[in-house]
Amino acid sequence: MDIINVVLADDHVLVRDGIKALLEDQSGILVIDEASNGKEALEVIARNKPHVLIIDIRMPEMNGIEAVRAITKSGIEVKTLVLSMHDSEEYVLQAIQAGADGYLLKGASKEEFLKAVTKVASGGKYFTGDVSAIIMNNFVNGNIKKTSKPILETKEDPFKLTKREKQILNLVLQLKNNKDIAEELKISKRTAEVHRFNLMKKLEVKNLMELSNKAKAFGLV
Repeated sequence: MDIINVVLADDHVLVRDGIKALLEDQSGILVIDEASNGKEALEVIARNKPHVLIIDIRMPEMNGIEAVRAITKSGIEVKTLVLSMHDSEEYVLQAIQAGADGYLLKGASKEEFLKAVTKVASGGKYFTGDVSAIIMNNFVNGNIKKTSKPILETKEDPFKLTKREKQILNLVLQLKNNKDIAEELKISKRTAEVHRFNLMKKLEVKNLMELSNKAKAFGLV
Protein backbone atom coordinates (compact mmCIF):
# COMPACT_ATOMS: atom_id res chain seq x y z
CA MET A 1 0.00 0.00 0.00
CA ASP A 2 1.75 3.14 -1.24
CA ILE A 3 -0.66 5.77 0.08
CA ILE A 4 -3.06 5.28 3.02
CA ASN A 5 -6.32 7.02 2.11
CA VAL A 6 -8.13 8.27 5.19
CA VAL A 7 -11.59 9.67 5.95
CA LEU A 8 -12.06 11.75 9.11
CA ALA A 9 -15.38 11.79 10.98
CA ASP A 10 -15.79 14.34 13.78
CA ASP A 11 -18.49 16.93 14.33
CA HIS A 12 -15.97 19.66 15.21
CA VAL A 13 -14.21 21.27 12.25
CA LEU A 14 -11.28 22.39 14.40
CA VAL A 15 -10.63 18.83 15.54
CA ARG A 16 -10.76 17.54 11.97
CA ASP A 17 -8.42 20.28 10.82
CA GLY A 18 -5.94 19.42 13.57
CA ILE A 19 -5.95 15.71 12.79
CA LYS A 20 -5.72 16.38 9.06
CA ALA A 21 -2.70 18.61 9.55
CA LEU A 22 -1.03 15.99 11.74
CA LEU A 23 -1.62 13.16 9.27
CA GLU A 24 -0.77 14.99 6.09
CA ASP A 25 2.48 16.18 7.59
CA GLN A 26 3.49 12.56 7.21
CA SER A 27 4.28 11.23 3.74
CA GLY A 28 2.23 8.18 2.79
CA ILE A 29 -1.05 9.32 4.38
CA LEU A 30 -3.74 11.32 2.57
CA VAL A 31 -7.04 12.60 3.99
CA ILE A 32 -9.43 12.24 1.06
CA ASP A 33 -12.72 13.31 2.68
CA GLU A 34 -14.42 14.28 5.94
CA ALA A 35 -17.74 13.75 7.72
CA SER A 36 -19.45 15.54 10.60
CA ASN A 37 -21.52 12.63 11.98
CA GLY A 38 -21.86 8.87 11.80
CA LYS A 39 -24.49 8.78 9.08
CA GLU A 40 -22.48 11.09 6.89
CA ALA A 41 -19.40 8.93 7.53
CA LEU A 42 -21.20 5.89 6.12
CA GLU A 43 -22.09 7.82 2.97
CA VAL A 44 -18.56 9.18 2.57
CA ILE A 45 -16.79 5.84 2.89
CA ALA A 46 -19.25 4.17 0.52
CA ARG A 47 -18.46 6.85 -2.03
CA ASN A 48 -14.69 7.09 -1.53
CA LYS A 49 -13.70 3.60 -0.35
CA PRO A 50 -10.84 4.73 1.93
CA HIS A 51 -8.37 2.39 3.59
CA VAL A 52 -9.03 3.81 7.07
CA LEU A 53 -11.91 5.64 8.75
CA ILE A 54 -10.89 7.67 11.80
CA ILE A 55 -14.10 8.31 13.70
CA ASP A 56 -14.93 10.22 16.86
CA ILE A 57 -16.82 8.29 19.51
CA ARG A 58 -19.25 11.14 20.28
CA MET A 59 -21.20 12.65 17.39
CA PRO A 60 -24.78 13.68 16.60
CA GLU A 61 -27.12 11.67 14.36
CA MET A 62 -25.09 8.48 14.84
CA ASN A 63 -22.14 8.07 17.22
CA GLY A 64 -18.86 6.41 16.37
CA ILE A 65 -19.70 3.06 17.95
CA GLU A 66 -22.99 2.81 16.06
CA ALA A 67 -21.30 3.76 12.80
CA VAL A 68 -18.57 1.15 13.26
CA ARG A 69 -21.21 -1.48 14.02
CA ALA A 70 -23.09 -0.55 10.83
CA ILE A 71 -19.87 -0.77 8.82
CA THR A 72 -19.09 -4.20 10.25
CA LYS A 73 -22.57 -5.49 9.41
CA SER A 74 -22.45 -4.07 5.90
CA GLY A 75 -19.17 -5.75 5.05
CA ILE A 76 -17.63 -2.56 3.69
CA GLU A 77 -13.87 -3.04 3.37
CA VAL A 78 -12.49 -0.23 5.51
CA LYS A 79 -10.42 -0.27 8.68
CA THR A 80 -11.90 1.69 11.57
CA LEU A 81 -9.99 3.64 14.20
CA VAL A 82 -12.18 5.02 16.99
CA LEU A 83 -11.18 8.23 18.80
CA SER A 84 -12.10 9.01 22.40
CA MET A 85 -11.17 11.13 25.40
CA HIS A 86 -11.61 8.06 27.64
CA ASP A 87 -9.62 4.87 28.16
CA SER A 88 -12.34 3.16 30.19
CA GLU A 89 -12.83 -0.58 29.73
CA GLU A 90 -16.49 0.00 28.91
CA TYR A 91 -15.81 2.23 25.92
CA VAL A 92 -12.95 0.09 24.59
CA LEU A 93 -15.05 -3.06 24.96
CA GLN A 94 -17.95 -1.48 23.07
CA ALA A 95 -15.56 -0.51 20.29
CA ILE A 96 -14.21 -4.07 20.06
CA GLN A 97 -17.70 -5.57 20.04
CA ALA A 98 -18.73 -3.18 17.28
CA GLY A 99 -15.81 -4.39 15.17
CA ALA A 100 -13.35 -1.51 15.47
CA ASP A 101 -9.79 -2.18 14.38
CA GLY A 102 -8.36 0.38 16.78
CA TYR A 103 -9.10 2.69 19.68
CA LEU A 104 -7.01 5.81 20.21
CA LEU A 105 -7.12 8.58 22.79
CA LYS A 106 -7.36 12.13 21.47
CA GLY A 107 -4.47 13.10 23.70
CA ALA A 108 -2.15 10.65 21.97
CA SER A 109 1.20 11.88 20.68
CA LYS A 110 1.79 12.40 16.97
CA GLU A 111 4.01 9.31 16.93
CA GLU A 112 1.32 7.11 18.50
CA PHE A 113 -1.36 8.52 16.19
CA LEU A 114 0.68 7.70 13.09
CA LYS A 115 1.56 4.28 14.47
CA ALA A 116 -2.13 3.50 15.06
CA VAL A 117 -3.18 4.58 11.56
CA THR A 118 -0.38 2.64 9.91
CA LYS A 119 -1.02 -0.47 11.96
CA VAL A 120 -4.78 -0.70 11.32
CA ALA A 121 -4.25 0.14 7.63
CA SER A 122 -1.92 -2.85 7.33
CA GLY A 123 -4.48 -5.17 8.89
CA GLY A 124 -3.36 -5.02 12.51
CA LYS A 125 -5.15 -3.90 15.66
CA TYR A 126 -4.31 -0.93 17.85
CA PHE A 127 -5.95 -0.37 21.23
CA THR A 128 -4.38 2.28 23.40
CA GLY A 129 -4.29 2.62 27.18
CA ASP A 130 -3.32 0.49 30.15
CA VAL A 131 -6.56 -1.51 30.03
CA SER A 132 -6.25 -2.56 26.40
CA ALA A 133 -4.12 -5.66 26.94
CA ILE A 134 -6.41 -6.98 29.67
CA ILE A 135 -9.52 -6.33 27.61
CA MET A 136 -8.11 -7.91 24.48
CA ASN A 137 -6.92 -11.00 26.34
CA ASN A 138 -10.26 -11.50 28.03
CA PHE A 139 -12.15 -10.86 24.84
CA VAL A 140 -10.10 -13.33 22.81
CA ASN A 141 -10.55 -15.95 25.55
CA GLY A 142 -14.30 -15.33 25.64
CA ASN A 143 -14.28 -14.23 29.26
CA ILE A 144 -15.95 -10.87 28.73
CA LYS A 145 -19.70 -10.88 28.30
CA LYS A 146 -21.30 -8.33 26.05
CA THR A 147 -21.97 -5.14 27.91
CA SER A 148 -25.55 -4.36 28.79
CA LYS A 149 -24.87 -0.71 29.44
CA PRO A 150 -26.20 1.77 26.89
CA ILE A 151 -23.62 3.21 24.51
CA LEU A 152 -22.20 6.47 25.77
CA GLU A 153 -24.54 6.86 28.71
CA THR A 154 -24.99 10.47 29.77
CA LYS A 155 -22.84 11.67 32.65
CA GLU A 156 -23.54 14.49 35.07
CA ASP A 157 -21.55 17.65 34.57
CA PRO A 158 -18.55 17.07 36.88
CA PHE A 159 -17.43 20.67 36.48
CA LYS A 160 -20.69 22.15 37.79
CA LEU A 161 -20.76 24.91 35.19
CA THR A 162 -23.08 27.80 35.85
CA LYS A 163 -25.78 28.74 33.34
CA ARG A 164 -23.67 31.70 32.24
CA GLU A 165 -20.55 29.51 31.83
CA LYS A 166 -22.53 27.11 29.64
CA GLN A 167 -23.63 30.05 27.50
CA ILE A 168 -20.04 31.21 27.21
CA LEU A 169 -18.91 27.67 26.35
CA ASN A 170 -21.36 27.36 23.47
CA LEU A 171 -20.41 30.76 22.10
CA VAL A 172 -16.68 30.05 22.36
CA LEU A 173 -17.16 26.79 20.45
CA GLN A 174 -18.95 28.81 17.78
CA LEU A 175 -15.64 30.69 17.43
CA LYS A 176 -17.07 33.90 18.90
CA ASN A 177 -14.49 36.34 20.25
CA ASN A 178 -14.87 38.21 23.54
CA LYS A 179 -16.41 41.24 21.85
CA ASP A 180 -19.02 39.09 20.07
CA ILE A 181 -19.82 37.25 23.29
CA ALA A 182 -20.21 40.50 25.20
CA GLU A 183 -22.61 41.88 22.61
CA GLU A 184 -24.70 38.72 22.42
CA LEU A 185 -25.03 38.34 26.20
CA LYS A 186 -25.25 42.10 26.80
CA ILE A 187 -22.31 42.15 29.19
CA SER A 188 -19.05 44.06 29.15
CA LYS A 189 -16.10 42.77 27.17
CA ARG A 190 -14.12 42.55 30.42
CA THR A 191 -16.85 40.37 32.01
CA ALA A 192 -16.80 38.12 28.95
CA GLU A 193 -13.02 37.79 29.27
CA VAL A 194 -13.32 36.85 32.95
CA HIS A 195 -16.01 34.24 32.27
CA ARG A 196 -13.94 32.76 29.46
CA PHE A 197 -10.83 32.60 31.64
CA ASN A 198 -12.76 30.96 34.48
CA LEU A 199 -14.29 28.45 32.07
CA MET A 200 -10.90 27.41 30.70
CA LYS A 201 -9.51 27.16 34.23
CA LYS A 202 -12.44 25.12 35.52
CA LEU A 203 -12.18 22.62 32.66
CA GLU A 204 -8.37 22.61 32.95
CA VAL A 205 -7.76 23.28 29.25
CA LYS A 206 -5.27 25.53 27.51
CA ASN A 207 -6.72 26.05 24.05
CA LEU A 208 -9.85 25.81 21.95
CA MET A 209 -9.21 22.27 20.72
CA GLU A 210 -8.78 20.95 24.27
CA LEU A 211 -11.92 22.81 25.31
CA SER A 212 -13.89 21.34 22.43
CA ASN A 213 -12.68 17.80 23.12
CA LYS A 214 -13.41 17.95 26.83
CA ALA A 215 -16.82 19.57 26.32
CA LYS A 216 -17.80 16.77 23.96
CA ALA A 217 -16.34 14.03 26.13
CA PHE A 218 -18.42 15.10 29.14
CA GLY A 219 -21.58 15.92 27.20
CA LEU A 220 -21.42 19.65 27.92
CA VAL A 221 -22.46 20.56 24.37
